[in-house]
Amino acid sequence: MLEFHWPWAALALPLPWLLPRLLRRRIGSSPTPPRSTTPGLRHPHPERLRAVFAAGGDGTGGAARLDRLLWLLLWLALVAALTRPQWLTPHTEISTPGYDLMLAVDASHSMAALDLGDGRQLDRMQVVRTVMDRFVAGRSGDRVGLILFGAQAFVLAPLTLDRTAVRQQLADLVPGIAGAATALGDAIALGTLKLRERPAGSRVLLLIADGDNNAGGFDPREAARLAAHYGIRIHVIGVGSQQQRIPIREEGQIRYRDDLTMDEETLRAIAALTGGDYFRATDGDALARISAQIDGLEKTASEARTLYLPQPLYRWPLLLALAALLALGIRDRGVAS
Repeated sequence: MLEFHWPWAALALPLPWLLPRLLRRRIGSSPTPPRSTTPGLRHPHPERLRAVFAAGGDGTGGAARLDRLLWLLLWLALVAALTRPQWLTPHTEISTPGYDLMLAVDASHSMAALDLGDGRQLDRMQVVRTVMDRFVAGRSGDRVGLILFGAQAFVLAPLTLDRTAVRQQLADLVPGIAGAATALGDAIALGTLKLRERPAGSRVLLLIADGDNNAGGFDPREAARLAAHYGIRIHVIGVGSQQQRIPIREEGQIRYRDDLTMDEETLRAIAALTGGDYFRATDGDALARISAQIDGLEKTASEARTLYLPQPLYRWPLLLALAALLALGIRDRGVAS
């Protein structure tokens, strides 16, 4: 299919006809200048000059018509090149059945708590990284993205089929990298922004959090309602044990704190408002089972879309214009000699 990227450039086509008429009208309306008494220039070869005018005649001869044709061809070719013609080749992209899956991982300071390692000195983030790495590696056919949130929310990886790139980003996550606080609502709002343009039915946000919302500009429930409006399902994984006093590594020491609990009621509400599921991960094995359960959720139908790949064609009218200009140069040189 032929398309002109700058079709408005065709407005320049009548300029060679309009400009001379406008100039003649302007000259005709101006007062006649006084006759100059300055002697004219003398031509060194008047016989050649007479031959040139004789060859042109009154402008109706074959040579004159050929010149006009070449100038017309030159101008048309230049304008055609300026419109940037391009040939559009259809290319159909078919994606396999799957989800547009955005992971939102809590990276606040509390993810340094040591209550998921089953007796080993592993913090919550280490366990989440390991399990989510296996989860992403198994998402064949899905577009996967990664959001990191703490005091603010950031997109680390946009939706992509390159699962290796997402796993590399996951491997670099450490507790506190996004601040000590938890902007839970901001993470949901950012995930909604990135998923809302994707095909309906395939939009899934997997939210992994271990605390309550204490930062950011969005209320988590309001952000969840916004996600539901765009047809985005949010599956929530609450990370953390049910211990009263939880060990955490701080300033090179292990301390026990009783303020590392999560607002489980809000996390359940987020999942319920969007038609998703809530899971409570109390240890590494539970997190792995939850990951396997999400893996088994029904996939959406395949998506097919046709894209048009442009191939520029401006070089051909430009080549034609060059040929016309070359022919005019050869004719002028032949007449002058």
